[in-house]
Amino acid sequence: MKEYIESLEHDFSLIENGFKVEEKRALNDYKTHDRKYIKELAHLAYKSEVYQVRMYSVFLLGYLSEDNDILVFMRDEVSKDDDWRVQEILAKSFDEFCKRKGYQNALPMVDEWMKSSNPNTRRAVTEGLQIWTNRPYFKENPTAAIERLVNLKEDPSEYVRKSVGNALRDISKKYPELIEAELSRWKLENKEINQVYRLATKFMK
Repeated sequence: MKEYIESLEHDFSLIENGFKVEEKRALNDYKTHDRKYIKELAHLAYKSEVYQVRMYSVFLLGYLSEDNDILVFMRDEVSKDDDWRVQEILAKSFDEFCKRKGYQNALPMVDEWMKSSNPNTRRAVTEGLQIWTNRPYFKENPTAAIERLVNLKEDPSEYVRKSVGNALRDISKKYPELIEAELSRWKLENKEINQVYRLATKFMK
């Protein structure tokens, strides 16, 4: 397994942009090995100093995320990774968890992660579920998406607020009346709220 990780480090370090190669390899490995092996592989790969290999690892973790210990590792450890590209994959892998669990069944975890003290954990949800109202459950319950997102409109992290604003903007394409009604209640003298408002209204008249 160590030799395999070394081969991944060699191959992936040549990739400068994107994530499709890492995602494709992770899915293929997940499908061709037993769960115990993949868990060990994912944890070993995550120790790599090559960020592309950690991205590969986080894809694997997403496929394994129905196991609570894996989800906790994603929430508590992967969210501390200092590479923004790894954080992008954490967002994708949280969405993978929701897909496997069922979005309605995953709501308690969605809410828990959105209340985390770590901005990367909060953003994994706001970013990972975009476009929220294209996802099952939220597609039929757009207000459930809006209500969750607006709870973070004053988030201390600009990184999170930008994700929230963009998510609300995307929802406004299908449900402008719902977004307009929500935004009409906001106090725009608040700098943080105003930033989210400006992003959310980008496509609104």
